[in-house]
Amino acid sequence: MLRINQGSAHRFCDGISRRRFLEIGSLGAFGLSLPALLKSEATAADASGRGARHASKRSVILVWQHGGPSQLDTFDMKPLAPSEIRGPYRSIASSLPGLEVGELCPEQAKVMDKCTVIRSFTHGNGDHWAAAHWMLTGRTGANGSDRVPRQPSMSAVASHLIGAKNPGVLTAVNMNDGGFGFHGGAWLGVAHNPFRFGEFSYGDEAGRLPGGDHRSFALVNGLTPAALNDRVGLQRQLDTLRKRFDQNSTFRQLDEVDQQALDILLSGRTREAFDVSKEDEKTRLRYGDGWGEQALVARRLIEAGSRFVTLNTGYWDDHGNLKGALDQKMPRHDRAVGVLIQDLAERGMLDDTLVITAGEFGRTPVINKDAGRDHWPQAQSILIAGGGYRHGQIIGSTDAKAAFPASRPVSVEDFCAIVYHAVGLSPNDTVIEPSGRPVHLLPGGEVPKELL
Repeated sequence: MLRINQGSAHRFCDGISRRRFLEIGSLGAFGLSLPALLKSEATAADASGRGARHASKRSVILVWQHGGPSQLDTFDMKPLAPSEIRGPYRSIASSLPGLEVGELCPEQAKVMDKCTVIRSFTHGNGDHWAAAHWMLTGRTGANGSDRVPRQPSMSAVASHLIGAKNPGVLTAVNMNDGGFGFHGGAWLGVAHNPFRFGEFSYGDEAGRLPGGDHRSFALVNGLTPAALNDRVGLQRQLDTLRKRFDQNSTFRQLDEVDQQALDILLSGRTREAFDVSKEDEKTRLRYGDGWGEQALVARRLIEAGSRFVTLNTGYWDDHGNLKGALDQKMPRHDRAVGVLIQDLAERGMLDDTLVITAGEFGRTPVINKDAGRDHWPQAQSILIAGGGYRHGQIIGSTDAKAAFPASRPVSVEDFCAIVYHAVGLSPNDTVIEPSGRPVHLLPGGEVPKELL
């Protein structure tokens, strides 16, 4: 059983208290059903042939650090800088010669030879919601005053254009949606929202859908397969009514989708993927609890055929008491990411799985009066592994304070191009807006040549 780390209560930088809740999925929850989550496969295989054209064997695991991780305390250490810049941590050697990382990152240090660190990622927006929307969709839209998503996320676009790698498997899964992030389908529709589970926060930018763990796919409360079929029959009637108002014909393949839902509920690969008790004890102990166990679930989902898994590891908006906050969460994040990358490599899965860690921006070079770091979009360090890319390198550099790129700046659109390229998509590929107009996935951007 997944053990969700509840953590201690705290507030976002705007003073709003976080809400945590666990959603357990079932047919009909919130007026939506598991079949709705599978519409992505039907859409990806529609008459346009987009799914076939973009067929790819690769998947993505995005480790999203909402709130903004500190570059100076992870992958862009400045050990010779004054203490108010270099921060409270010493640097340690990694498996990549010439790259030192923060002392709280020993597991990631072991796999840096399999990774690329982009030190010169940069943009100019310090608003959590605006920056997160930009990074996760490739386009500007929402902001702190208007938190409604304007564009579909990369996860949703992948769901729409290519779907899952295997039939009857959830295309996109989002663990611990933290609040500063737009992981849903927007105008592509709720069919392309991710299946969510874990510790959720306030806000609903992704669009709420049923979520849960492996128990969500079990027959519960005395249900029999016959009774479940009756519930699916009822859902079919409701969906038929809804179809009359659906201009995009998302229920066109209703019967097939319902059958896939039954396959998942009764004996599907997705149900198995969520049940980590089927892993050997040595592997479970290696990953550990909390985010580590969820990273193991991410690997199992990719094995089952999911296309895009997002793991949100906590809240990184540390305006005060930076050391206390990082001492508590960085070792857990480090273990989840480091062990995941090593495990994927040992299983021969890393080349076909892009693992990428990022938040919406970095942190200020100078520690503030509250012993924390504030928003700083001008520089962030991003970690990349796998995905068919060339690794064992550092891309770009920053100045002496890790404040601005000193070489090879990498943009938001470049970041999104890296993700899309890994699953066989291009910035120039198109989706159809509600108005009927085709639009490119990105307004620009390219994969840094160093990765190719």
